Amino acid sequence: MKKQSNIVKNSELLKNLSITERYELLQLCHRRTYKSGEYVYYRNDPGSGLYFIEEGKIQLQVEEEAINQNSEDGKNEPYSITVESPQEIGLVSIGYETKRLSSAQCLTECTLLGFFTPDFETLKKRNPQTAVKFLEASSNRIMKQLDLSMQKIIEISDTKTAFQIQFETQYLHSVESDKTID
Repeated sequence: MKKQSNIVKNSELLKNLSITERYELLQLCHRRTYKSGEYVYYRNDPGSGLYFIEEGKIQLQVEEEAINQNSEDGKNEPYSITVESPQEIGLVSIGYETKRLSSAQCLTECTLLGFFTPDFETLKKRNPQTAVKFLEASSNRIMKQLDLSMQKIIEISDTKTAFQIQFETQYLHSVESDKTID
């Protein structure tokens, strides 16, 4: 409970929720333990939820072949980021079905709190206000990540390419929505 309280007090994602709302959300989480070297998930797995890191360090990694398939020098360098408590991984998968972009491997023994799509559905039924605040916080974080991604695309390519990617993504989403209506 002490480690969980670290997430409750220090989670940047949950900062707009009251302490009571944070505990309510975390009570729906599922505690999972992993040994050093174990994978939480693999690249291209379906995203089914997010994990709050209660204890330990996790390396998010993109395999060499996924980084730059068109490398001019033929060399692909792996890329990784290390995250630890009170951070979370897999945020994009709450409320949106997506494939994992990276693999998540435990660098140490880890204790994670999994918050999955069915848990979010339960939160929406039990306390819609808390669910809305959580979704707002998630959306704000994801929009910041999207903005940084678009800026990086502009930096390495150009504004036209970034615009096309953004527009095509919106267009594809609306076409998929139209198909479900038919």
